[in-house]
Amino acid sequence: MITADKGVQLEVLDWKGTGRPVILLSGLGDTAHIFDDFAPKLTGTYHVYGITRRGYGASSRPADGYGADRLGDDVVAVLDVLKLNKPILVGESIAGEELSSIATRCPERIAGAVYLEAAYSFALYDPKVGDWHLDLPVLQKQLELFAKQTRYSRPIVHELIDTDLPVFLKDLQNMRDYWENLPQRGSDPPPPTAADRASFPAYRAYQVRVQGFTFPEAELRNEFVTNSDGSVGRWIPNEHNGLVFDGQRKFTEPRVPVLAIFAMGNGHGTEIAAASLERLVPSAHVVRLSHADHQVFLSNEADVLKEVKSFIDSLPE
Repeated sequence: MITADKGVQLEVLDWKGTGRPVILLSGLGDTAHIFDDFAPKLTGTYHVYGITRRGYGASSRPADGYGADRLGDDVVAVLDVLKLNKPILVGESIAGEELSSIATRCPERIAGAVYLEAAYSFALYDPKVGDWHLDLPVLQKQLELFAKQTRYSRPIVHELIDTDLPVFLKDLQNMRDYWENLPQRGSDPPPPTAADRASFPAYRAYQVRVQGFTFPEAELRNEFVTNSDGSVGRWIPNEHNGLVFDGQRKFTEPRVPVLAIFAMGNGHGTEIAAASLERLVPSAHVVRLSHADHQVFLSNEADVLKEVKSFIDSLPE
């Protein structure tokens, strides 16, 4: 455990290895143990660590401090304690927040950033595309000012009509288009039987059957209750997910080398995000993987390992 803030300790896993330091950051709701099977594949050439963000797993669970920059500061605090010189950050899903926060505010601390299904609007805001979750607070603030200052609100009215309302209308249209263009879903996989839930190894075998890959057992034990007989119990909700999601900010320019891997087939929003990154960060290396899951490092492990190693080896020492 490493102290990252007053009263906040973070679980830090060290898979060892020799070579440049690599830090793995998990997606929303997960812990660093989500990389238990993936990380050892990197230790032949890199020294690999994983950080469980505040609010999850064995890390402290304070009531606040879940904004993107605070979470980024937590990662930097770990770098300080471990005395790591310019590690490569590899983040999955919502960890794009931490990656972009550090790559924007203190790029000199890292050698590069790898976005695994993580370069969406919470990590890179494209004004031409917008995002309702990030644009809504701006509109709300303007409407509150309008309500309080009706007598003197001519400039606010103009700004609402010319900018804020059109931006949010476009966000709503994009949301509608996203829903209408979602790929057709096949039939849902069968739910796990009592035999599938009899043990965590049995549940992992069930995951492989229905989705082609499985979560590491330690991660499953963070997500499900372990019953007294060793069987898999109910899913454990986490009240901090919303706080992390609400802590987004508009990052527009990561100032480090970037590799972004996208899992295609999840709707047209994925291609929009990939195209936005290519336009806004022309130097970024963007990889599109078909037949991939959101947990792309699990569903397409070999592809991701190849791209990550090639990217890291291209970075200056």
